[in-house]
Amino acid sequence: MAQIQLRELRHSYVDQPAADSDWALKRLTIDWADGGAYALLGPSGCGKTTLLNVISGLLRPTGGQILFDGRDVTDASPEQRNIAQVFQFPVIYDTMTVYDNLAFPLRNRGVDAREVDRRVREVAEMLELDDMLRHRAAGLTADGKQKISLGRGLARSDVNVIMFDEPLTVIDPHLKWVLRSKLKELHQRIRVTMIYVTHDQTEALTFADQVVVMNDGEIVQTGTPVELFERPNHTFVGHFIGSPGMNVLPCEIAGGRATFAGLPVDSVNAGAYRGDGGRLELGVRPEFVSFAPAGADDGIPVRIVKALDAGRHRIVETEHADHKIKLLVPEGEAIPGDTAHVRLAPERTWVYRDGWLVTGKGAAR
Repeated sequence: MAQIQLRELRHSYVDQPAADSDWALKRLTIDWADGGAYALLGPSGCGKTTLLNVISGLLRPTGGQILFDGRDVTDASPEQRNIAQVFQFPVIYDTMTVYDNLAFPLRNRGVDAREVDRRVREVAEMLELDDMLRHRAAGLTADGKQKISLGRGLARSDVNVIMFDEPLTVIDPHLKWVLRSKLKELHQRIRVTMIYVTHDQTEALTFADQVVVMNDGEIVQTGTPVELFERPNHTFVGHFIGSPGMNVLPCEIAGGRATFAGLPVDSVNAGAYRGDGGRLELGVRPEFVSFAPAGADDGIPVRIVKALDAGRHRIVETEHADHKIKLLVPEGEAIPGDTAHVRLAPERTWVYRDGWLVTGKGAAR
């Protein structure tokens, strides 16, 4: 296991990068603790897999450093870094049995036969493959083959880090939940540093202790699932995490008070704005918007556009001055007719400048 540190890490696939758009990774600096469970979360093309391949040694970064336990491994090979990597599509040996597939990385490193047998059977039990050890891998389903890929990474007790690149893409939706839960359980048992790449917020938030949200080659925010949900550092995080995503509304600030379409709106951090220009917006999640009681005229007057049933609640879309405001209404609670007033919870309503959360020091970066 290892503590992993990235220092001013950059990478470009262009020979002579000049424009900002030439960079796949843009000066990333981050520390990952030994034994932690981390997720790299973001849309396709944001740089997640590039970063994973740089950490593993499959790519040499254009600039910056990679440290394992304080040792510079920027130029080290994958073998020297002692990592295990599980790819998006199962990489197995079809002609071998499940047992031999799991044993392969151990035998390849000259591990004693008795220790190989112990580790293979231990991992097979963890992944519920113990009844299939003598079966040829070619006959397994997609999820069974991916379990073997996971098992080969877990079989080695000497790895610094296990990295997963969208490992559940080919798995049936129900089995995704089963394998994700199993992977979380395995991490809690063996405490190996794990980095999990995904574009699926559910996978990231249920697996990781810390989630790294990436966009356009940058780390936008790192935090626990609760921190990312309750205090998005950027409007992108608010949009990308949550279903539906955060409401983002244009605003103005004067005298430490925010207004939306000329209406006063209380916000937890409006007083932190320094008046230094930029695009100002309010961000509030649908979970923290509510209808005012019938007859009340405080809040924001809205027109009800539509309501979608989402099981235990309904997603209601409203509109004011051509700006949409979504809120969640619990099952069984009445929805007003054509018009109503909505209230934004002040302690959950944030001001953003040019997309970044406004803090006492300016916009968070």
